Amino acid sequence: MRLEADPAKAKVLAGFFKTGKGHYGEGDVFLGLTVPVSRRLAERHRDLGLAEVERMLHSKVHEERLIALLILVGKFRRGDAKVQREIYAFYLEHADYANNWDLVDLSADKIVGAWLLEHPSRTTLPMFARSGNLWRRRIAMVATFAFIREGNYGPTLAVADLLMNDRHDLIHKASGWMLREVGKRDKGALERWLRPRYRRMPRTMLRYAIERFPEAQRQRYLAGKA
Repeated sequence: MRLEADPAKAKVLAGFFKTGKGHYGEGDVFLGLTVPVSRRLAERHRDLGLAEVERMLHSKVHEERLIALLILVGKFRRGDAKVQREIYAFYLEHADYANNWDLVDLSADKIVGAWLLEHPSRTTLPMFARSGNLWRRRIAMVATFAFIREGNYGPTLAVADLLMNDRHDLIHKASGWMLREVGKRDKGALERWLRPRYRRMPRTMLRYAIERFPEAQRQRYLAGKA
């Protein structure tokens, strides 16, 4: 990782991921690795043990945590049911270390969502959606992408309801993103969910959800006249 470091890029990333005092990424340290480089390093060290992965997750360096999560995604994808159960449990136990939006977005649906798709739970996603931890709430939302891909929109809509009054824009964006993904596959399902709710939705959440609607229809939703 140090050999691939790019100080100039690290400075840009530190600003992009809001690492300043009082911001969501406060204290996060960047080396300046691109995601393709991180993926390559994760694949090269795919057989790293969970003890070493855990040590990386505890790092203050953003890319170390990212690569650790990418290694977990790979282990889950390649593993049998026993390995997948272990990786899923490990991810939930260490979820607080997936503490920036890219870390969540590159892992939540591929581990949590993929496991729950085959092993349904009535408690995991609601528990995370009600968490006081921003990143656990985002995990709950992004994890439902696994269900969306299979044409099952119920979990996404249920979690979006739980997050309707969330105050953080990163949750508004994630919810709107997942709702948009529902609409890309079944616009009617999205509109049936939107109609009784769109006037009270956070504005960002609504904008993301209807981004692919025809412009005239999008403007009606934004004006509260859909």
